[in-house]
Amino acid sequence: MEPNRLLRSCFKIPGEFPSASEKVAVKAGEPARILEIRVDSTNADRRFCSRAKTAGGFKTASNAKKGGKMQGSWMEYDVVVQKNVPVPMRDGVVLAADLYLPARNGKVVEGRFPAVMERTPYDKEGRVNEGRYFARRGYVAVMQDVRGRFQSGGEWYPFAKEGPDGYDSVEWAGTQPWCDGNVGTMGGSYCGSDQSALATLNPPHLKAMVVAVGTSNYHKSSLRQNGALELRFMVYAFRMATTSREALADPALKAALVEDYERVGEWLTRTPYRRGSSALRFLPSYEQWLLDILGEGDYNDYWKQRGYAIEQYYEEHADVPTVYLGGWYDSYARGTTDNYVALSKMKKTPQHLLMGPWTHGGWGNSFAGDVDFGPDAVLDDYNGYRLRWFDRWLKGIDNGVDREKPVRIFVMGGGSSEKDRSGRLSHLGTWRDVVDWPLPDTTYTPYYLHADGTLSLEVPEASEPSRFTFDPRDPVPTIGGGISAANEVMGAGAFDQRGNRRFYGCKDTLPLSARSDVLVFQTGELEADVEVTGPLTVKLWASSSAVDTDFTVKLSDVHPHNVDYPDGFVQNISDSIIRGRYRNSRERTELMVPEEVSAFEIVMYPTSNVFAKGHRIRLDVSSSNFPRFDINPNTGGPLGRDRRFALAEQAVYHDPDRPSHIVLPVIPV
Repeated sequence: MEPNRLLRSCFKIPGEFPSASEKVAVKAGEPARILEIRVDSTNADRRFCSRAKTAGGFKTASNAKKGGKMQGSWMEYDVVVQKNVPVPMRDGVVLAADLYLPARNGKVVEGRFPAVMERTPYDKEGRVNEGRYFARRGYVAVMQDVRGRFQSGGEWYPFAKEGPDGYDSVEWAGTQPWCDGNVGTMGGSYCGSDQSALATLNPPHLKAMVVAVGTSNYHKSSLRQNGALELRFMVYAFRMATTSREALADPALKAALVEDYERVGEWLTRTPYRRGSSALRFLPSYEQWLLDILGEGDYNDYWKQRGYAIEQYYEEHADVPTVYLGGWYDSYARGTTDNYVALSKMKKTPQHLLMGPWTHGGWGNSFAGDVDFGPDAVLDDYNGYRLRWFDRWLKGIDNGVDREKPVRIFVMGGGSSEKDRSGRLSHLGTWRDVVDWPLPDTTYTPYYLHADGTLSLEVPEASEPSRFTFDPRDPVPTIGGGISAANEVMGAGAFDQRGNRRFYGCKDTLPLSARSDVLVFQTGELEADVEVTGPLTVKLWASSSAVDTDFTVKLSDVHPHNVDYPDGFVQNISDSIIRGRYRNSRERTELMVPEEVSAFEIVMYPTSNVFAKGHRIRLDVSSSNFPRFDINPNTGGPLGRDRRFALAEQAVYHDPDRPSHIVLPVIPV
């Protein structure tokens, strides 16, 4: 029977049934009907069927499976909210949490339930929908402001110190009279990474996690990337200041902070940032954090704090069932996959990975930037997806999630390359369930750079290097990519790599390839589809006239021209950067010797994309990508403090002894 008709007949609902996960509301005391729910959380064809004698959820494993039919929690409760419940920390600071408790007739239901917790710096008041969703389905939802934000006490210092507070919060929840001792954590971005931070302390009551768009190491692939600073975090400092506790208590201060935030694009041109020069001076911990991340380049004890360096503590990390969720155009794509790769091998409990074509938190959209991946790309029931995971590991419901393949990826490509109805390029794609990441049948294939600008499987012949001049005063503008928290100055996702006034720093509408400081290497038109799925690495042999400089790389899918895109469409797939002083180690500075050739290994963010027949694979090499990354002044001076600059004469080598190349993870088609 067609699913819509089945639901209407089973529940005697005239017309269309409600959407998403609020489809079924069974009142206590009413007889339950046979229920079939199709959950299309990532457009997987999964069905949950259940038969019950009385209304209500499934609170124990004993009634989790009957007659071979899958079951899950349903909306059987009302909700009572307790606001700003105090949660004491080990140092005496008190954090505030809102509790969403299962209720009936306006009263909290007696008994113990599993708890799900989200710890956020973005105001727990914004988590009302999530809190109600889980409470109605037999969970206590704990939504907490992190230290120093909104209703919680203490001083906020982003990311670094979230481990102990998270541990104390989980243990507090697990020992409350309304909790059965099982606590799951959830949340994305900051709220994803702070889960991983607390997990490195292995709280006993932590039993499951859904970590969305979180990092593995802020120094390696977030705040910094191969030595360079991601300037989105300068934007982040100004933005978060506008909702600080101090700003909310002082209208005059808030006005000053908002004014600076609204001109944050101007502040990006006034680097290095000088202490006391902006309204951040009224928020000492915010300004100090900005100065710290600008100036701390070496991977030292500052960066090895638990809140920053999750991977530093993998051995101590809790062994609990965890989903890592991310997107190919997310700012934490590398961190998400790195966490899965390491912990799936080190831990005994199930570790799952879900990667879509999304930007940061953009799983509810079918597009990223100016490129659309089709309706199947949407994660249309995010709460339902998390509920299913928690049902299995916090309630013991046998819903089959543990018998599915642990890795689900969206393989981009296969579209028409023309505009769809929304005006975006149609790239499309398909979901694939696999046994591991990277894929076991991956063939790591070097594509070599050549002096004539080609990119091919052949090792290059003897040739002179390709040269360009890098002027820090005229950086290559950022056009899309894996970016977050900085929409004010740079948009995330896939875009045609040509200038446009909507992109910060663009002075014209010409292709980036027209710039003299951008080297372009590309294949001929492909004779067959080439699927590239997995981690990406560039091995670059290069030299510079400077003692310190940057080299950037960008992988793109070159779509052929058509009536909608007469000049074609160069879709960015992944990018990265490396700072010369960190070419040999992230842990210590080692300045370059001018004109001496060095080998640079540039780790890019992973991807999954089919470069279709007739398309081209392209790699751009330059020395800047601004404002995605801070600009290297080429002087070798102290990071975040040097006010000088110098031109750098760059050379990229492509000969038999120095065969610069990108390693593509090719999957047999």
